[in-house]
Amino acid sequence: MHHNDLSRRKFMAGTLAGLAAAGAPEWFLNEEAAALAAQTPKQFGPNDQINLGLIGAGGSKGGFRQGLGDTRNLARVAGVKVVAVCDVETVHREEAAAAFGPETSKHVDYPELLARPDLDAVVIGTPDHWHAVIAVAAMKAGKSVYCEKPLTLFIDEGKEIVKTQAATGQTFQTGSQQRSDARFRLACELVRNGRIGKIQRVVAHLPAGNTGGPFPIQPVPDGLEWDRWLGPAPMTEYLKERTHGSFRHWLEYSGGMMTDWGAHHLDITQWGLGMDKSGPLTIAATGTRPQPDPRSYNAFTAFEVTYTYAGDITVVASNQGENGVDFFGSDGQVFVSRGRIAASKDEILRDPLPDNAVRLYNSSNHAANFIECIRSRKDCICSAEIGHRSVSVCHLGNLALQAGRKLQWDPAKEQFINDADANAMIRREMRKPYSLWA
Repeated sequence: MHHNDLSRRKFMAGTLAGLAAAGAPEWFLNEEAAALAAQTPKQFGPNDQINLGLIGAGGSKGGFRQGLGDTRNLARVAGVKVVAVCDVETVHREEAAAAFGPETSKHVDYPELLARPDLDAVVIGTPDHWHAVIAVAAMKAGKSVYCEKPLTLFIDEGKEIVKTQAATGQTFQTGSQQRSDARFRLACELVRNGRIGKIQRVVAHLPAGNTGGPFPIQPVPDGLEWDRWLGPAPMTEYLKERTHGSFRHWLEYSGGMMTDWGAHHLDITQWGLGMDKSGPLTIAATGTRPQPDPRSYNAFTAFEVTYTYAGDITVVASNQGENGVDFFGSDGQVFVSRGRIAASKDEILRDPLPDNAVRLYNSSNHAANFIECIRSRKDCICSAEIGHRSVSVCHLGNLALQAGRKLQWDPAKEQFINDADANAMIRREMRKPYSLWA
């Protein structure tokens, strides 16, 4: 048996076993088995090869490096070769290059990597505050983009990414991989097809944030280009807690758990509601933010954000409850997480959807979907606009927490209604010479 066939069979078996363990019903397992079996692997010659670059290979929580990990997944797709890596920290740059072979070029500055004429696409695995600047530059340089979530640091960045993607026509995938998890797709299809009746409420259960600080100022480690790491963020003294996985707890670089996990679960919320290109109408929030201190984490640690959507639907993002998404309707409830799917009544899951049911974009592999769409020119399952709209919900929650009052949002115009102070918060100044705007 060919190695690729064996790997494919193992993938199929693992996928189906995971779905069964998570509580997916038999009819859905049969559908997934048929869909996976129908995916015929294609053979690609040297002229079909997609050359990939990685920008931002550095560390994350638990020792896992998201950018490096996703680039490894992409490199496993037939016809893909990683040819270049870029990181502002020497150890991560060297380790990433070693992972992909001795011919992999190494870069400190991303414009140098983007200038390679043979490069087709890039993975952006930097901290969040760098995503938009690099994504826009990459698309303008003629490269397709796989950008880690959360897509942006603030709302106006997302508008610029969407505008640039439309102007350049480059393929764009946001790394919200739950879209390519069959459990989440099943939950959203059940909701979209009225299996739990009229949707009344959705609760996105997120983790609580971290507290910490004040942290000691330290010398910049050898091998780290600190000014380049900061990029468009304000210049400040080096604290090791600002970097690697803990950058998430600083509003200068990220948005705490509201964006870290909210970008996953509020994305699924909008998918289930059928509001991928819309958003909430009002936002009200309460939460706990650490004491202001320039050397301490400053993202909100505990929070409850309440959104109202069209159709009198309430969405809550809270740090309470089991991690996952709860859909509540007039006739029942569906809960979904990375570990399980469950319903308030057996028949909600047990009974197959009818032949004329609404069926959603089916991707069994987020990385492979990106590569397939580069070749086919189709939209990826989590396009630039979807990634932007989903993380905008997270940003709106953080803005309501910071404002300390209820906000009214116009999702068509993407601005607050009659609220100049709130509208001033949807864009941030970037440190020169970095900017998305003239």
